[in-house]
Amino acid sequence: MNLCRVPLSPQCCYNRLQPLISVSPLKQINSPATRFLRFSTRNKWSVVCRLSETDKNDDELDKKLDEEDLNDSNSLELNSRPHQDQPLGPMLEDTSLENNNGAQLNEQTGVEWISNSVSISPPHVVELVLKQDGTEVQVASGSPLPGVKVPQQLDESIRIPKETVEILRNQLFGFDTFFVTSQEPYEGGVLFKGNLRGQAAKTYEKVSKRMQDKLGDDYKLFLLINPEDDKPVAVVVPRMTLQPETTAVPEWFAAGAFGFVTVFTLLLRNVPALQLNLLSVFDNLDLLKDGLPGALITAFLLGVHEVSHRLVAKEVGIKLGIPYFVPSWQIGSFGAITRILNIVPRREDLLKVAAAGPLAGFSVGLILLLSGFILPPTDGIGIIVDPSVFHESFLAGGIGKLLLGDVLKEGTPISVNPLVIWAWAGLVINPINSIPAGELDGGRIAFAMWGRKASARLSALSIGLLGISSLFNDVAFYWVVLIFFLQRGPIAPISEEISDPDNKYMALGVVVLLLGLLVCLPYPFPFSSEAATGF
Repeated sequence: MNLCRVPLSPQCCYNRLQPLISVSPLKQINSPATRFLRFSTRNKWSVVCRLSETDKNDDELDKKLDEEDLNDSNSLELNSRPHQDQPLGPMLEDTSLENNNGAQLNEQTGVEWISNSVSISPPHVVELVLKQDGTEVQVASGSPLPGVKVPQQLDESIRIPKETVEILRNQLFGFDTFFVTSQEPYEGGVLFKGNLRGQAAKTYEKVSKRMQDKLGDDYKLFLLINPEDDKPVAVVVPRMTLQPETTAVPEWFAAGAFGFVTVFTLLLRNVPALQLNLLSVFDNLDLLKDGLPGALITAFLLGVHEVSHRLVAKEVGIKLGIPYFVPSWQIGSFGAITRILNIVPRREDLLKVAAAGPLAGFSVGLILLLSGFILPPTDGIGIIVDPSVFHESFLAGGIGKLLLGDVLKEGTPISVNPLVIWAWAGLVINPINSIPAGELDGGRIAFAMWGRKASARLSALSIGLLGISSLFNDVAFYWVVLIFFLQRGPIAPISEEISDPDNKYMALGVVVLLLGLLVCLPYPFPFSSEAATGF
């Protein structure tokens, strides 16, 4: 416990940790006029101080001092002996205050001197009672019912010592970086409110270096935006509180189980005969080999997506966990859930990593889709599809109309290369992950581009629209459930969350979101003029 040192003369006090105030059982002895103290603290600990003075030659009082182990009547001592509960009546009887005059406040110590004529006992005894009730107390000597204020306090709420908080406030922050105006508890640490001086990135770098030099690696600094007033705040927390969460089931085991089921659904999705009767799957496992080519194409696009995430993450210093591939009866897989294991340095870094996967997946999938429309079926027959399926995607319908021309007519089935269907399935997985909601790639992109508050609103809007779509589309229903239970966030704080990404990366983020819309939005125009005039 940090000792409280108060410059008193005569000095003689000791620390008590109970909220009640006791008085000496000795008889009152009138003494000359003296002064008493009123302490005003801004911490969880509040200080009650009583000062009394009488004749030093009183044998009974000297004996009492000896019993209480007061070695020097002119010294101030602090200890933590337990305090005895006493009723309020004796307190009032043993204390009399007269002629309260003007107060003088010592700003550094928080001690307010008030001149008084006082008659209390014992001699030269100052009792400090530190209260742990979370209140800010201002008391006069002997006052049994001090005025109580209840602000947010620090000491019991945080794990950072008070001395360290003072170092942070007075030595690490300053006029050249972040001028602190107030502080309060925050998530096991301290939140400093104030004024940001200069660019956030440079301020973070400068304060982090000072913290490293002064305090080592024990604490972590964050520069964030306060959602209440949209003003910058600095947060310092112990690094021990930032350990990644552990799961009851080993990650590799859960990821392997998810992956095994995903392989099965990828194969099943490309065998229509088995989709019609799922109960017959185990009786016709040999048919699953027919779905192998399509499963490999979709798995290849999934792999391109995940590898791109990891390559960029390694470049910017972000650690990713094991991917959990989510199986889907409708499209084979919903993609992968990948945790970020460390603290992301900047929003721009998060944008790079989040956008890398969808951009790579879109690019490769688009090349395969174009190849499928251009190349004839290998067996001369291909897959017979109804043109209405191309109305489900603005991108697929637009490309189909551009490349197939009048061949694509309403109500006339056409034969296409199976690569079209396989690539389309892979393309659909990318825009689903690009929805700006929760911790999906799209949610992380929106967070990195527009900040926490705007991305939270966009996420709520996206989930609401998905909920409406789920009334008509089973894929949307399963995706809403997946987001709600596994990916709804919130996204963990970023080290320096104030600076916006560079414009070129903002443009990449916009491209990813627009590509997602192009794939998911329906193609509204008719494929033939006959269909257009037939209405």
